[in-house]
Amino acid sequence: MYEYIFNQGKADEPVLILLHGTGADENNLLPVADAIAPDATVLSIRGNVSENGMNRYFKRHAEGKYDVEDLKQRGKELYDFIEGKAAEYDFALEDVVLFGFSNGSNIGINILLLEEAEINKAMLYAPMYPVEIHHEKDLSDAKIFLSMGTHDPIVPQAESERVIDIFESRGADVEKTWVNSHEINGDNLRAGKEWFSQL
Repeated sequence: MYEYIFNQGKADEPVLILLHGTGADENNLLPVADAIAPDATVLSIRGNVSENGMNRYFKRHAEGKYDVEDLKQRGKELYDFIEGKAAEYDFALEDVVLFGFSNGSNIGINILLLEEAEINKAMLYAPMYPVEIHHEKDLSDAKIFLSMGTHDPIVPQAESERVIDIFESRGADVEKTWVNSHEINGDNLRAGKEWFSQL
């Protein structure tokens, strides 16, 4: 169902689930994971939707216009896949930290909001979630790191603020950092590493 890479890390470290941006693959974020948490176990998953030959995790109608039904279905499928790998490789979902960039962050939000999801930690870079949410899942045990761009050409600042509100209004512990654009750079990588080290 999914192409993936699994790298076993040290037993007492969190497990990083890597979710790439549009057009990337399961190799793309490995250097980022190594920079943030070189001893962590890593499961890096390639999106199984193709948009003009580019890997994604769910379909969309246009930039910023999500196919919401497809998003719901694929978020559940991806969570089930992660759950299966947790059983196969013997790690706990409570130890998982989702690490997403762009499209990977957006499917990550969907997973965190699933009623049955036991994953409650995430590092989300350049997220956007213009989706109506019909339930109020309690996220008071969730720890979320958000990196957003003040001049992101893809994600308007109002949409970044909406993502913050999705988590804060449900009680999550949210750490926010702002950079200029739609990017992972030295600044938000350092901020993410510091947040991760305190888990």
